[in-house]
Amino acid sequence: MLYILAINWSGVGVQVAQLILALSILVLLHEFGHYITARWFGCRVEKFYLFFDPWFSLFKKKVGDTEYGVGWLPLGGYVKISGMIDESMDKEQMKQPPKAYEFRSKPAWQRLIIMLAGIIMNVLTAFIIYAMILFVWGEQKTPLSSLKNGVAINDSLMYQIGFRDGDKIISINDQPVTHLEDLGLKVLIGSEKIIVNREGVNTTIHPPVNLIGKLVESRKKRGSFFSPRLPAYVGDYDKKQSMDTLGGYRAGLRKMDLITAIDSTPVQYYDQIPALLKNKKNGTVLVSVSRDGQPLQLTAGVDNDGRIGIPYLTAEEYEKLGAFQIEKKSYGFFAAFPAGVVKSGEKLKAYVDQFKMILNPKTEAYKGVGGFKAMGSVFPTYWSWEAFWNITAFLSIVLAFMNLLPIPALDGGHVVFTLYEMVSGRKPSEKFLEYAQMVGMVLLLGLMLYANGNDWFGWGK
Repeated sequence: MLYILAINWSGVGVQVAQLILALSILVLLHEFGHYITARWFGCRVEKFYLFFDPWFSLFKKKVGDTEYGVGWLPLGGYVKISGMIDESMDKEQMKQPPKAYEFRSKPAWQRLIIMLAGIIMNVLTAFIIYAMILFVWGEQKTPLSSLKNGVAINDSLMYQIGFRDGDKIISINDQPVTHLEDLGLKVLIGSEKIIVNREGVNTTIHPPVNLIGKLVESRKKRGSFFSPRLPAYVGDYDKKQSMDTLGGYRAGLRKMDLITAIDSTPVQYYDQIPALLKNKKNGTVLVSVSRDGQPLQLTAGVDNDGRIGIPYLTAEEYEKLGAFQIEKKSYGFFAAFPAGVVKSGEKLKAYVDQFKMILNPKTEAYKGVGGFKAMGSVFPTYWSWEAFWNITAFLSIVLAFMNLLPIPALDGGHVVFTLYEMVSGRKPSEKFLEYAQMVGMVLLLGLMLYANGNDWFGWGK
């Protein structure tokens, strides 16, 4: 997770609530995959828990052979299947002769399905969520080719590597980039050669291999790297907005005023204004505007942050002005499902590409590895169901991929041992599986400590 957000405590509360809800949904569905397949194949499931319950649980109720409960440690969840070497490390049970209802007594193909079921459930969850997002909200994208004035650069690091306001993106690694929404990630993930058109001349940018490392090291508040370069029209003032935003209104600015100059310096685009105001903090500037084709000059106060208070027009209003186009696509119920599969595949590929960069020390992407704080920061500081479900679907993809890694104590580790048994005809000894489980748990705890330490103390930086 590469973005650091500066937010207030009420925003933090909303983010925490969204994170807990998302993880609860995904953990329950993941464990339900193991639970239902284990039951189908006649295994006894002793426990089904949301969150972990060392020493005590917040809630528990036994129904039949299974104890259902909620633990107090929100680091995941688990199902305890009889006769399986798992995080419970129940060695006493494993010393007893195998029973027909135990996991270890089942054929290898059944055990393989049980272990893969949680991963499959998370993949299906992501696919269904994406399908329903497309059905309910549709999809909006901005073609890069439609940006009349090129892009505005919103991040100083992008300036450092060579981008400039007004650049029109031609290609990344000799491949065209179709939509603005994909640009930031494509620049970060493995870009070696970026060609832009700058004032009619093609220019090549070569980002450093450790671009992500530089991004994380700066540890500054970040939003999107790029946005459409917009003409400096004044948007609609909302009287309920904060006083700093209303400063422009008090100066006399009104909706659809076109700012043409600050003091004596000509202005065409929004991105030119901050540089003209940074040395005027707590002072005043003369703002020249064109209102209904007539020139007008206004005196505006500049606040301590170097702002006048100029709201943007809406995306639809800029589209009408020809600044860019918005591709809007709606999906019927049945059409949303294949589109959801495609979107899930795109998100999985993007995550795999990020994971490869983390494994390459030269990229220094490991510095951006984060834990629960980083995961929570991805959610908006306000409640948005569309954003919530989009992030939850992506986290489901991440959970599926991470659980498939061939690490003992993860589903992928159990899958590898089971596949070895099916191919070789020899089952790993229970003692070996116990030791492998312990090694895997130590490794996972170490990774968890590193990720969360990175969040709070910047251990990797």
